Amino acid sequence: MEDQEFNPLLHLQGLPLFSHVKPEHVYPAVKSAVDHSIQVIKTVVAAHEADPTWDNVIAPIEEADDKLSKIWSVVSHLNGVCNTEELREAHDKCLPLMAEYSTFVGQYKPLCEVIKKLKRTDAFSLLTDAQKKSIDNSLRDFHLSGIDLPDDKQKRYAEISAELAQLQSTFSNNVLDATKGYYLHIKDRSEVTGLPHAQLVQAESEAKKRNLDGLVFTLDIPSYLPFLTYVENRDLRQQLYIAYVTRASDQGPNAHKWDNQSTIDSILRLRHELAHLLGFASYAHLSLATKMAKDPEEVIAFLEDLAHKSKPQGLREMQELREYAAAQGLEGEMQPWDVAFYSQKLCKEKYAYDPQELRPYFGVSKVVSGLFTCAERLYNVSFRPRFGVDVWHPDVRCYDIYDRFGSKIGTFYIDLYAREGKRGGAWMDECQSRRYRSDGSLQLPVAYLVCNFTAPVNDKESLLTHEEVVTLFHEFGHGLNQLLTRIDIADVSGINGVPWDAVELPSQFNENFAWQEEVLNFLSCHEKTQQPLPKEKLESLIKAKNYESAMAMLRQLEFALFDFRLHLEYDPEKGSRVYEILKQVKDLVAVTPQYELSRFPDSFTHIFAGGYAAGYYSYKWAEVLAADAFGRFLEDGIFDEKAGADFRDCILAVGGASDPMKGFVAFRGRKPSVDALLKQSGISIEPAAAE
Repeated sequence: MEDQEFNPLLHLQGLPLFSHVKPEHVYPAVKSAVDHSIQVIKTVVAAHEADPTWDNVIAPIEEADDKLSKIWSVVSHLNGVCNTEELREAHDKCLPLMAEYSTFVGQYKPLCEVIKKLKRTDAFSLLTDAQKKSIDNSLRDFHLSGIDLPDDKQKRYAEISAELAQLQSTFSNNVLDATKGYYLHIKDRSEVTGLPHAQLVQAESEAKKRNLDGLVFTLDIPSYLPFLTYVENRDLRQQLYIAYVTRASDQGPNAHKWDNQSTIDSILRLRHELAHLLGFASYAHLSLATKMAKDPEEVIAFLEDLAHKSKPQGLREMQELREYAAAQGLEGEMQPWDVAFYSQKLCKEKYAYDPQELRPYFGVSKVVSGLFTCAERLYNVSFRPRFGVDVWHPDVRCYDIYDRFGSKIGTFYIDLYAREGKRGGAWMDECQSRRYRSDGSLQLPVAYLVCNFTAPVNDKESLLTHEEVVTLFHEFGHGLNQLLTRIDIADVSGINGVPWDAVELPSQFNENFAWQEEVLNFLSCHEKTQQPLPKEKLESLIKAKNYESAMAMLRQLEFALFDFRLHLEYDPEKGSRVYEILKQVKDLVAVTPQYELSRFPDSFTHIFAGGYAAGYYSYKWAEVLAADAFGRFLEDGIFDEKAGADFRDCILAVGGASDPMKGFVAFRGRKPSVDALLKQSGISIEPAAAE
């Protein structure tokens, strides 16, 4: 019999061989790892029912799980960054397997009983805090996986979990297909007067890819946003705007083709049923069972308080924009496709600031080098490029990170540019966790940092806007949380086990450094003169930082309130009420003009395909923590050695092994204050709103 073809997913030694993974490798590898994990669980539970310890029960299960999570990490990562029909099919074929495994673990009573028994033994008190936290989390998760339910309800729980995994993947695929499935073809440059040169070059490149003359604009953010911001042709702005806000819906140029509405209805119905099965009043209540916020009332009050304090300034900002647009000759009412266009013009007039003019100062290599310098000075670490590593695309770069003693502590990949088959947005994810392997060797953490910046054209280095620089700092903050961990229990190491409403703290905290003069001096360098950002441009950038910040705050609060209320108020009798709730939320917080047929929920992947369901508020919650934490650096010095070491030790290094609020208080000396965020955002609280 011939040898079976080598399957790189079944031989993950060191860093994965991404370029060798083929769609046909996926299912056999995932199936093999799932079967192995189930076998290990059954074997160790049967063998050590009477004498459970960490080493004879938890460690072997963690070892098997690590193998599965590394395989699944590679598969889901490739599905996100190199999506093809074949790979998507292979990935989606595994979703029921993963859901079934998760349900099996969560509902396998013998394992739960053995872990309860371990917790009652004298040996439990001798475990590390991280080990204890891992066990406590497991027992909590057993309850949330329906272990206490009767058999028929456990079966239903399993069915719902599998169906939700499939629906969420369908939602994401529809958004990806709808984004790819539209482009605007312009034959004559004169139709897009106002567009910066870099975007024209990019649009020409897009057209060539499709064997077309002229220019092509897509719904990918690096193409879409500059178009809405700079193109003077109002009709074309309207055309692209409508295509964007009606993606994957019953409206717009591809109406009904990838419509997500029924998928949303099914997701909400099943989430509600799942929460009820587990004894929660709503999916929002279930969501908070693993977060810092105590109850839905606290979340709603937090969001509405921020909205109440931000809206007066938001209304003033919008009124100023309307008056400015009218003075510029805008006829009739301002429309949603006018907002970015006139905002940019007004910003340029008020602060002499144009984001595109700063691009020459932010070449990718200089920014990445400055990003590393920042972390080096804060946390006493160093970075070295790693060559000869197998990657999933030629643009990908790999780096190792070292501690102050010169010991390697982790590895990460950076994949910066938008391309076809790569999902939009920016994210950081785990490739592998820091943990001790069964042979006693230490497995170091590995992370992916993914963005969607404009790709280099004609061998010319990609130049970033400052907003993209901030995005890179944000994702790198997540990366540092994964890489600087000192915890070696996989469940609570790095980003694992961190409550969802605290997980954005390191990333939003790290963004602040991209705005500091001291940092911008070594982060920026003009592509021709090699000079850093001149003083007057730096001042313009910093003054413009909080331009229309109340409008931006209210937009995020709209997303957060909509998400939370959608999951909190779901009623099977009334259905999903998506657009009814959205209208109520907009009436409360929105200040910008609205497009009546907008279908933004149909492409809201964060809550319908990501991990943010009834948790989008986490961005603002963590932003309060981040703004207040950064306050200490403003007081003690941007690169104060003690503040940097404390932030690393109290926040970044502890992973999910301890309570983030305790870590914050240890770092800051007190609990966080909402006012820190309002002050940092330049939002002045009206006397009436402060009462």
